[in-house]
Amino acid sequence: MPHADTELTRPGAPRCHALLPCAGTGSRAGTDIPKQYQPIAGQPMVMHTLDALRAVTRLSGCVVVVAPDDGFWTTAPVGTTLARCGGATRAESVFNGLQALRDQGAEAHDWVLVHDAARCLVTPAQVNALIDACADDAVGGLLALPLPDTLKSEAGGRVAATVERSDKWLAQTPQMFRLGALQAALAATAPGFAGVTDEASAMEMAGHRPLLVRGSAQNFKVTYPEDFALAEAVLRSRP
Repeated sequence: MPHADTELTRPGAPRCHALLPCAGTGSRAGTDIPKQYQPIAGQPMVMHTLDALRAVTRLSGCVVVVAPDDGFWTTAPVGTTLARCGGATRAESVFNGLQALRDQGAEAHDWVLVHDAARCLVTPAQVNALIDACADDAVGGLLALPLPDTLKSEAGGRVAATVERSDKWLAQTPQMFRLGALQAALAATAPGFAGVTDEASAMEMAGHRPLLVRGSAQNFKVTYPEDFALAEAVLRSRP
């Protein structure tokens, strides 16, 4: 199905780049190797993620940010570039990856879509929906999902209160912003990146209001040991 005419289809349009921070250790996953390299449905998790991104034709390419001593990669898959500049935190890895994009010729007005390597169930359709929604937006935005469950606050291991959920969303990725604007937002919090939990939070601290684009419950982040079996079941259920 063709996409609507957007800023990205006009002559001289900004390009879209994908950025995949892939330098984490995944300590909560309980695996012997970083979780992004754990096999799921026949191949390392990160390869499922890259397959989805590489199927989005409007992405100019994907930069994978890995730790300087990462031994998993010998060559980069077609359509991807390795940047061995991963940092101690996700925010630092993204910040360094943005500079790697600039060093490769990306422009400040280009769009960058930052995606979690551990969200291996994202689909090209979801990525395209985000691009369609954000291409003409002044800020950019992120995939997210309205909170489906009752939300509780806690004190001492017991319920302290029930929190109103009607305006609460679960942030997902990709998160799509202008490269220069995101770089500036993160730079304002460096070197410690205090309070930065995702790219949207950095943009919020810079005074922006990112657009919320409805995602999918299947686009969850593989985090805990039981998540691997669920992700494998979903992947094997797909054509």
